[in-house]
Amino acid sequence: MTRVYVRKATEKDIPKICEIIDAGRGYLKEQGINQWQGAYPSPEDIKKDIDNSVSYVIDVDGAVAGSATLHLGLDPDYLDMKEGTWKNGVEAHYSAIHRVSVSHDYRGQGLSGKLISGLLTVSSLLGFKDVRIDTHPKNKGMQHVILSSGFEKRGVICTKVEDDDRFAYQMEIN
Repeated sequence: MTRVYVRKATEKDIPKICEIIDAGRGYLKEQGINQWQGAYPSPEDIKKDIDNSVSYVIDVDGAVAGSATLHLGLDPDYLDMKEGTWKNGVEAHYSAIHRVSVSHDYRGQGLSGKLISGLLTVSSLLGFKDVRIDTHPKNKGMQHVILSSGFEKRGVICTKVEDDDRFAYQMEIN
């Protein structure tokens, strides 16, 4: 039986996380999506997230199969929506899921959804009842994962790091 779970990332995971993100960068480029086509996210971003205890991986039988970041509290990118509104307002108590990426070796196994589900559990355990996420308007695969995970599209935001529009989603959990 396959063992799959979400855990906090450690420094020893950085090379594999960077490899997965670089492959994701290439996959997005192949689809004509300009998300992650610059230096972001960099190995320094990943290390900072690990140091701040907000970086997570999905582990499959001891191998890092994917990664994501769980931002806790106000996210500067979510303070000003170009279109739409957030339930509970822009300054609500929420967590935000960022940089979801799964290795091409595990593509098609539903691990993105499992990773998001694990981060929803972490959010709940940390007392967050409002969870937010965003993705590029052309990233149909991620939009499908987000909507299939139970998020509701709320509008459009503009990211500061990549200066680009993103579809913004939200879920309220108990």
